[in-house]
Amino acid sequence: MTTPRDLLIVAMDGESGRPADRGSLSLALAGAEVIDLLGVRAVELDGDRIVPGGPPALDDPLLREAESALTRQEPYESVEDWLWRRGRDLSSAYLTAFETEGQLTRQRRRLVSFRAGDVALVDSPARRGAVDRWESHEPVLVALATAAGLYGEPLDEAAETDEDSPNTPDSSNAPDIADDEVATVLAAVNDAVMELEAVRQRRSIEDAAFDNIWRGV
Repeated sequence: MTTPRDLLIVAMDGESGRPADRGSLSLALAGAEVIDLLGVRAVELDGDRIVPGGPPALDDPLLREAESALTRQEPYESVEDWLWRRGRDLSSAYLTAFETEGQLTRQRRRLVSFRAGDVALVDSPARRGAVDRWESHEPVLVALATAAGLYGEPLDEAAETDEDSPNTPDSSNAPDIADDEVATVLAAVNDAVMELEAVRQRRSIEDAAFDNIWRGV
């Protein structure tokens, strides 16, 4: 399994976190792809620029798709630009892959907040592996889930720990990430999610102001 797939499983597992916001999750999935590509040396970072490496051996079709989508001309693409470009509706692409692979089952009630349709994860080694990774508080997965808002608040804001959920990491402290390149990607994901929320808030205020104008006419 890959980090993006594990993140989607965590997002869909009601016991692991909060309902996922599709936009925030898509940005986090795009960041998770970069982290996995860094892990197999398919890319490296030059500052915040994603520099393609040698041809990698990638078994996962979505990671292969991500690698093929890399910008290969200088000055290359920043992590931030990659998140917005690659992350556009990426959660739906991963969910479609899960459904095609038989990892989802139809249910009578809605269990997934970021996609229309009553679907849930089937019990599988992939799901159990992702849950084990989550419950062991693996730092990268915790950081991505935090940035995506699957529990608690973004990494730079304090949040209370749910005492009734002992397997939920304490999001009041940022996970310790030793790899500087991975830390750069995680910071970009967190910034992008907060920017998305700021845009939504501005639009909400503008829409409310517009409605008030019409009410006054």
